Amino acid sequence: MAFEPRSMIATDEMNSVKAPHLPGRWPQLAAAIWICATMAGMWLLWRYAATAGSAAAAPACWPGDGLVKLNTDGPTLVMFAHPHCPCTRASVAELDRMLAKCPVHVKTWIVFYKPSSAEQGWERTALWDSAEAIAGVKAVCDVDGAEAGRFDATTSGQTLLYDADGRLRFSGGITAARGHEGDNIGKSAILETLNQGSTSIEKTPVYGCSIKPCIASP
Repeated sequence: MAFEPRSMIATDEMNSVKAPHLPGRWPQLAAAIWICATMAGMWLLWRYAATAGSAAAAPACWPGDGLVKLNTDGPTLVMFAHPHCPCTRASVAELDRMLAKCPVHVKTWIVFYKPSSAEQGWERTALWDSAEAIAGVKAVCDVDGAEAGRFDATTSGQTLLYDADGRLRFSGGITAARGHEGDNIGKSAILETLNQGSTSIEKTPVYGCSIKPCIASP
C-alpha cells in the first residue's frame, strides 16, 4: 500500500479548505472597486461642476459703444459665450426663461468668441442657433475676443446688466453650476433689479469654460 508524503497531504488539505472561499471573494472585491471608482468619478464631476471660472472685473460705466450698443431707453444685458462650451447651453436656456419674466424690454446681446485663425462658420454652432431663437436677442461674433476684453469677460456665460445711464447693475453668471439649469441667485438678482430697481446681490460666480481656450475642433 503506497503512502503519500505527509507534506503533500497537508498541502492538499489546505487547498481543499481554501478553494471554496476564493470564488466568493472576487465578486465582492470587484464590487468594492467598482463602487469606489464610481464614487470617485462622481466626486470629480461634482467638483468640476461646482468650480467657477474667472469673474469679470467689468467697468462700472459703459465703456463706449463697440460691437454692442448701449440702450439709452432701458436696460442692456450682455452675455459673453464660447460657441463650443457645453456648460453655456444652460446659461442660454436660463437667459431665455429669465427674459420671458422680465417686466420691461431688455436689449440683449450674446457675444460669441471666435479666433481669427478659425475657419468660416466655426462660431455657428447649435448654441448660436439657440441664442438667435430667443426673442429680442442679438447674437454677434467677437473676433479674437476684442469685445470681451473691453468688458474684462474671460469666462463663457459671463452676464452683465447695465441701466439706461450706462451704470453696471449686475455682473456674474445665471446658473448655479456648470451646465446646471434651474433657479439660481444670478437670475433672481437680475429679475429683482428689473422689478424693484435694485438688488442686494450684484455679483455672482460664473460657471463656464474659458472664452479663449486653445482652439478646439468644431
